Amino acid sequence: MLEELELRDLEIGDAGWIVARHAEIYAVEAGFDMTFEAQVAEVMARFIRTRDPIRERAFIAAFDGRRVGCLLCMRLTEESAKVGLFLVEPEMRCRGIGRRLLQEAMGFARAHGYGSIGFWTFDGQRASEALYLSVGFRLVTSHPAHSFGRDVIEQEWEILL
Repeated sequence: MLEELELRDLEIGDAGWIVARHAEIYAVEAGFDMTFEAQVAEVMARFIRTRDPIRERAFIAAFDGRRVGCLLCMRLTEESAKVGLFLVEPEMRCRGIGRRLLQEAMGFARAHGYGSIGFWTFDGQRASEALYLSVGFRLVTSHPAHSFGRDVIEQEWEILL
C-alpha cells in the first residue's frame, strides 16, 4: 500500500480540502467547534501567502487519486521547523501513512538546515502519541487550556534532528 502512496506538494484545491477535513474530523473525534476551522483556515492562508518554497513544504498523501493525508513543514525560526495541519483520513489510519508523512517532513527539515522540528497538539490521541514517540519526538510541555469550544490538555512535542 505504501509503495502506491503518492506524496506531493500543495496543488489547487488542496487547501480547501485540508481546512474542510480538519474541521469535519476534529468536530466528530474531538468535539471542536467552528473556531478550530477558522484557525486551520488562518494557518493555511498564512502558509500559502508567506511560504518560503525553499525551506517550507506541504506534503499531500494521495492514494488511488484520492487525498488521504497531509502535513505542513513550516519554518519556526532559522534553526527550527514546525509541523502543522497533520492529518490522516480515519479509514486510512494504521497503514503507515502518518509515519511516512512525519519521516518525509523530518528528512526535509534536516536537509534544509533545521536542527529541530516541533508541533502543537492536544492530549487524548493515543495512537498519534505512540507514533510521535516511535520516531523520536519527546513531549516538551503539557498544560490545560480551553480551546475550540472545550477543555483540552495542550501539548508541544519536539525532536532534535
